[in-house]
Amino acid sequence: MQPNYARGFPPTAQRSPAAPRRPPVPGSFPFNTLPLPAQPRLTSDFLQRIGAMPVPMAQHAVNPQYMPVQRAMPQPNDAALRRSRKPTDKNIPDGIEDVVIGEGVQQYNNLRELEKRLDAAVVRKRLDIQDSISKTVKKYRTMRIWITNTVENQPWQNTGSIPGSGRYKVRIEGRLLDDNTDPTVPEDDEKDSAGEYAMDQGKEGEDKEKSDKKNQRFSHFFKTITIDYDKPAITVPEEVKPITWNKPQVPSNAAPTPPNAEFDSLQFSRGSQENLNVTINLVRDETPERYKLSKELAEVLDVEEETRSGIVLGIWDYIRAMELQEDEEKRQVRCDHRLRSIFGREQMFFPQIPEMIGPHTSPMEPIKLPYTIRVDEDFHKDPTPTIYDIRVAVEDPLRAKMMALTQNPKYAAGLHQIAALDDQVALIIQALNHSSARHSFYTALSKDPVAFLRRWVNSQRRDLETILGDAADGTGPEFRRGGSNSAWETPVAKDAVRYMLAKPELAR
Repeated sequence: MQPNYARGFPPTAQRSPAAPRRPPVPGSFPFNTLPLPAQPRLTSDFLQRIGAMPVPMAQHAVNPQYMPVQRAMPQPNDAALRRSRKPTDKNIPDGIEDVVIGEGVQQYNNLRELEKRLDAAVVRKRLDIQDSISKTVKKYRTMRIWITNTVENQPWQNTGSIPGSGRYKVRIEGRLLDDNTDPTVPEDDEKDSAGEYAMDQGKEGEDKEKSDKKNQRFSHFFKTITIDYDKPAITVPEEVKPITWNKPQVPSNAAPTPPNAEFDSLQFSRGSQENLNVTINLVRDETPERYKLSKELAEVLDVEEETRSGIVLGIWDYIRAMELQEDEEKRQVRCDHRLRSIFGREQMFFPQIPEMIGPHTSPMEPIKLPYTIRVDEDFHKDPTPTIYDIRVAVEDPLRAKMMALTQNPKYAAGLHQIAALDDQVALIIQALNHSSARHSFYTALSKDPVAFLRRWVNSQRRDLETILGDAADGTGPEFRRGGSNSAWETPVAKDAVRYMLAKPELAR
């Protein structure tokens, strides 16, 4: 009676752990690096003859809704396998020029050298452009600000008005002036003048549209605008409360810009029948932000306002100019009398400088523009605006052009096209390698067919023995040959013998 096995397969014979292993057959390969011969499969007919049928293993049920998803999921290694199989060599193999008619090989090698130099030049130029963009060079231009006010329902305007109903309306408007000394400004920007814009109301809308396209608007340069009133002796408290505008935080990729974020003029109206003194405070909006330097730090950098990166760079230039670095440890800095007045120590590490310049920097003071709101009749018979010229920081026009070069979509499309052409060249080189191998094969065969076929048959026989595992029994010529050049004298064979002798089972 045949015993019933758990899964229908007869158990294999288990060797006792104490039983010693049999030594390897003399002449066999000492370490297992060759594939084993193919084992016979246990078919259903064979299992029926021995009286044991395999029991099918239990399968876990899969929810039907997940089956299409699992089929559609790509294999994680498919892309890697495709990339690994793709040929990448673009060098013509040696010896091709001897069998190719003409100078095609030399011309191809010259084109390869030219391509390498061109790629190096393009990469170097792009790195230079990106480095110049990262420095965020700022330029300064003049902004002219006009401040005017109108009145209504004043006692001198209408005798029948209600007492105390007089009002005024203040308009603050700013535009960038044309900078004729800037060679990067297009000539079209130099057509309009500030005076024509201020007085010519007929062309106001047209000029405004042109200026919006060419220049940055008034609100772009400030993040906060505050109007503070000078408190008179007798006034209504509600009429002297400050007026504040704060720039809204708008993402850079937001398509619709809020109306209160971009404008060229600011207006406000209140009631008053007497002249008032106000101060318009403009808080700059700059990126990166500039800071006001202390007296000690300004003496070292020779500037009164600077960004944090500019401060660190200026201190580094000062250290190198005064040779204050230690000889062995370049990060160690010796402080002279100027640096001691800033950092208060004799020596310091340069990486500590960015966090130690904080006490010597303070936010820049806002731009203060005093103005008197006039409501009297004498002023409004011939009103004149109050004009101020201030300096504001603008982006270098060349920076926008360089950004357009680095972010040009045609560049990415060109890279894809070049990559496709490189793949085609690699395929052609691969085909050329195959043709070269066939040429070498037939050339050697034509010179000495008998010797070539003998060597080729012996090589194919050794490869076939290696694949089938027959070479491991020591019958091959490389195992029958002895001496210092035999397979048994190789370091790999010696290491394998020492490894086998070091096993505890063989030691017993």
